[in-house]
Amino acid sequence: MNTAAQRLAALRQTMQQQQFDAWLIPSADPHLSEYLPEHWQGRSWLSGFDGSVGTLLITAERAELWADSRYWEQAERQLAGSGIVLQKLGLGRSHLDSVAELPAGALLGVAPDMLSLAAKRQLESAGAAKHIRLRHDLDLLDAVWPDRPDLPAAPVYRHGEAFTAESAAAKLIRVRRFMQEQQAQHHLISSLDDIAWLTNLRGSDVSYNPVFLSYLLISAEQAVLFADPAKFDGDARQALAEAGITLADYAGVADAVAALSGSLLIDPAKTAVSTLNRLPESVVLRESINPSTLFKSCKSAAEIAHTREAMKQDGIALCGFFAEFEQALAEGRTLTELDIDRMLLEHRRRRPHFISPSFGTIAGFNANGALPHYSATPEAHSPIAGNGLLLIDSGGQYRNGTTDITRVVPVGTPSAEHKRDFTLVLKAHIALAETEFPENIAAPMLDAVCRKPMWQAQCDYGHGTGHGVGYFLNVHEGPQVLSYHAPVTPHSAMKAGMITSIEPGLYRPGRWGIRIENLVVNLPVTHPTETQFGRFLRFDTLTLCPIDTRLMDTALMSRSEIDWVNRYHAHVREQLAPHTEGAAKAWLEERTRPLA
Repeated sequence: MNTAAQRLAALRQTMQQQQFDAWLIPSADPHLSEYLPEHWQGRSWLSGFDGSVGTLLITAERAELWADSRYWEQAERQLAGSGIVLQKLGLGRSHLDSVAELPAGALLGVAPDMLSLAAKRQLESAGAAKHIRLRHDLDLLDAVWPDRPDLPAAPVYRHGEAFTAESAAAKLIRVRRFMQEQQAQHHLISSLDDIAWLTNLRGSDVSYNPVFLSYLLISAEQAVLFADPAKFDGDARQALAEAGITLADYAGVADAVAALSGSLLIDPAKTAVSTLNRLPESVVLRESINPSTLFKSCKSAAEIAHTREAMKQDGIALCGFFAEFEQALAEGRTLTELDIDRMLLEHRRRRPHFISPSFGTIAGFNANGALPHYSATPEAHSPIAGNGLLLIDSGGQYRNGTTDITRVVPVGTPSAEHKRDFTLVLKAHIALAETEFPENIAAPMLDAVCRKPMWQAQCDYGHGTGHGVGYFLNVHEGPQVLSYHAPVTPHSAMKAGMITSIEPGLYRPGRWGIRIENLVVNLPVTHPTETQFGRFLRFDTLTLCPIDTRLMDTALMSRSEIDWVNRYHAHVREQLAPHTEGAAKAWLEERTRPLA
């Protein structure tokens, strides 16, 4: 079965044998991760669409893939000839509408380890009016995916005392205090970044994210980590012992949950139904966001200081990369989009504490830059030649922080249209970067501040403005998200210590794409520290890399916007110049020259 059409036919045959009218394949695993181990990348294997987010719904007559605007062009291309229809998420409908349109009494199936408790309830609600039945006790992919990858088995290691300001034991005390407030006797954590944060351990079971497959079950008396014991060396086991955490086999979590009594705290959006299938009916569920999600989102002063150092090292690497890149173009050497990832990795590898990229590098020239999550491949990529714009979105995982940056640079001679669009995006970025806002304001409400300059020019972008970022953890981290599409909840409040991206964009399909991204940290406004209206926060920019002034049309910029650019570039130069030399230093000095 080498094609999506063949795989789809095999799944439909199995559906018929099991009497399913529809089968749903979300982008999920038992830990409800964004980036998945290959074992759970069934949607990608079946459809051929390899974007990080998408939901596949299959019936006997129809197959449709739901994806948001970041992936529309990519999905159209990758689904061609598969018999799968792209459905554009964000235009008022979702896969839940398709579920509601199934025939009355239809049987809908989904694998239990790819379905959260919250998603299960959504599906049941969508099909309730037509008595659509939901079955989630088996995975049909097992029958049609003969070479399905095994679970990953990468080593687990201690983060390192030099980079961890709070012990795992102290973090457990905070979690247990929250459990008491929620009147919960037990707490089950399935989300991998929460577990890595709590244990001060890291791994590499998931590409780009330093996490490991595991569950953590906490009570007042004990904490048990369910993972593959073979992954843990003596140092990692010692770290668990110091924290009072017992190590048990990964598959043992089901038996442990089946033996519970009393009350259990879970995050319904982060707990798969497979984990709860044997939960005794007598157990009372306490549902809330994982307290560790809230705790780890607010970085300590020490973690912020470590992150600043990681940003400095990343900035040094980027100076070297851009100097090499521009020299190659000046010498007439042939470069392609594939070379960008290789060159970036070479420069980042030279920096202290670097572990890996924090996500797959996005390097899109001209039309490819208009695809927000474009990925160049050996089979499909573009040379970087002629006139145009190159968008580069990349980042690094360092033991002392996680980075994520997007820059756009001109190749050849930029046009007036290029400069206009770039300047609009820059104005949007500055509008939010210099905003002060009330502490605890809902993060989604800040999105409009960023978009205002673009809306005034009747422009917009389809993705969110920003996401939380972990501390040597996932590059996408909650609970804060800067997007007016996101729900406002009690947990979406902006608090001191949160690290968030600011990344407005503007995309001209078939022509070019522009995005400017820096990471910022929420810091208290200190003068005054508090007013009659409460405390206010401000954004402090962490990312250290010039924004290309060759693409700025200063005639469209206010004096305060020009001053912001000059202040930012002076800071970048001050931080990086002492640590660069030769071509990298010359590039830095040239790219940080003040605007008039």
